[in-house]
Amino acid sequence: MTTTVHSFEIQWNTWHAERESYYRDPLGWVALTGLYWLTDEFETVADLPGRWKADADAVHIEGLDVERLEPVEGAPGILVEDGERRIEVIRRTGSVALRVHDPKSPHLQSFQGFPTYAPSERWTVTGTFTPYPEAKIVTTGAVVEGLEHHHTAVGTIDFELGGERQQFVAFGGKKGGLQILFTDATSGVTTYPASRSLAVEDPDADGRVTLDFNRASNLPCAFTDYATCPVAPAENKLTVAVEAGEKTPEFEVPA
Repeated sequence: MTTTVHSFEIQWNTWHAERESYYRDPLGWVALTGLYWLTDEFETVADLPGRWKADADAVHIEGLDVERLEPVEGAPGILVEDGERRIEVIRRTGSVALRVHDPKSPHLQSFQGFPTYAPSERWTVTGTFTPYPEAKIVTTGAVVEGLEHHHTAVGTIDFELGGERQQFVAFGGKKGGLQILFTDATSGVTTYPASRSLAVEDPDADGRVTLDFNRASNLPCAFTDYATCPVAPAENKLTVAVEAGEKTPEFEVPA
């Protein structure tokens, strides 16, 4: 038993360290310093080089080596170099924005990791995955008003938590497996209000899956005001307090 607990804690600590390392990327999410929405007229954007405009097909640029970009709806952005910075060109719900990644971001300089609940095996539960006959699209809002996200829902997961029967709508994971976006009674109290994410490995032959809430993860919007993350679907709102996983990050920006 002691060996099992020790192994569980080692694996969780490794996962947590990898998560914090990911957010320390000098050109990553915590390095964002701005989000600027383009119009259909050429304009200078903040202190960025060139002049920019966007239409339904592309982004047009004056004054840079690149003159035309075609960001894909909902996909990671196209990066344009600006010295040490990177300008990320994204398309969301038909609109185009420029997101600025700066390794000198004050948020990045002050980033000290993020708080979590202490890992506990009691927050690891078994569920049953039931696939839909056909995948369907579930639309959710976003942390940016007016935007939408369209998720491919592949089935439901039934499980028990807090002495009650629960059910999640499961989306297909970007790298395989399943993804859950959910809120619970801690949301907006000790955890980020819009959503946390939970990665779930593929079901076994009997449809069993493991939900390890110790790995309930913040989306990038918990770390920056310049992300466009989805909110959790209404179906995935738990009434129980999931006191596991990542809490709301705290930042002290230098004066």
